[in-house]
Amino acid sequence: MEPPTSSRLNSRKRRKDGSGPNGAAELDGIPPKMSRRSLGLREPAPFSDEVEIDYSKPYIRVTYEEAMRGTPLDRPVRVYADGIFDLFHSGHARALMQAKNLFPNTYLIVGVCSDELTHNFKGFTVMNENERYDAVQHCRYVDEVVRNAPWTLTPEFLAEHRIDFVAHDDIPYSSAGSDDVYKHIKEAGMFAPTQRTEGISTSDIITRIVRDYDVYARRNLQRGYTAKELNVSFINEKKYHLQERVDKVKKRVKDVEEKSKEFVQKVEEKSIDLIQKWEEKSREFIGNFLEMFGPEGALKHMLKEGKGRMLQAISPKQSPSSSPTHDRSPSPSFRWPFSTKTPPSSPANRSRNESAVTYDISEDEED
Repeated sequence: MEPPTSSRLNSRKRRKDGSGPNGAAELDGIPPKMSRRSLGLREPAPFSDEVEIDYSKPYIRVTYEEAMRGTPLDRPVRVYADGIFDLFHSGHARALMQAKNLFPNTYLIVGVCSDELTHNFKGFTVMNENERYDAVQHCRYVDEVVRNAPWTLTPEFLAEHRIDFVAHDDIPYSSAGSDDVYKHIKEAGMFAPTQRTEGISTSDIITRIVRDYDVYARRNLQRGYTAKELNVSFINEKKYHLQERVDKVKKRVKDVEEKSKEFVQKVEEKSIDLIQKWEEKSREFIGNFLEMFGPEGALKHMLKEGKGRMLQAISPKQSPSSSPTHDRSPSPSFRWPFSTKTPPSSPANRSRNESAVTYDISEDEED
């Protein structure tokens, strides 16, 4: 059995000289570990009437100090914890875990009250006694289960099961006309307190079921239970079926809304991507346009270059300076017959001049 938490918190400084078995160094301030009983870890815990007890050895209780120091392997500290354990939950398991870890070497016996006792002193249970016995049997911390456990522990019961300590939470448990059914156990120095787990209890679970009764009734109707099995009236059955259909329609509408939201979100994402691509393309187009048609673009250089080529093509070529020159006589001047520069003459002379008009023509022209 592993040591309790308080022992684990002790100093773990290793000794420099000496070593334990298998070469492991010994630990200061830690009692030797007990081998853990693994019966409850492999199969259900046995019932008390199935376990043989050696009554040849006298029953001598160990003190609290002896139990904390650790007892021999063949003499574990026998701790008893009882309860109803209806709707076995984590709060029950945690209480039994604390009882199991009270001492380094603990044998945990758990008593489960019968339906008759429970219904008389506490009230109706959800699980019957056989179901509750089976649930406790399969808890890993339990070594033995007492069926039909007594409501009040008597000295004869403690001696029969050779109980050293009784584990339970320290809150006074008033029942069966007593302010605290564990009062005489506390006075005898046999009480070992455990802590309750807040937020979880059988009453809390039942309260949830009662509060959400309609939800669970509809759930079980949907799973194939009949209205008679659920003690549901005909009108309530139809009402639950109608509510189930309405919920299905609401769920479909909700699914459509979620899908539409996803679609809109995807469209927005795609539109953002398209806008970004358009912006990139527009920047690229504007850059290319300015590069071609801008003030210093390629088109201006092309036009300048083309204009230069055109001017060079249409301009005449200059004659070479070494070519010979021809001396040509200047062209003779001539006078048109209708020239006004000739001074006017008389009519007699005008007719004679007209008949005797002469043209001075150069030799070249005659040729």
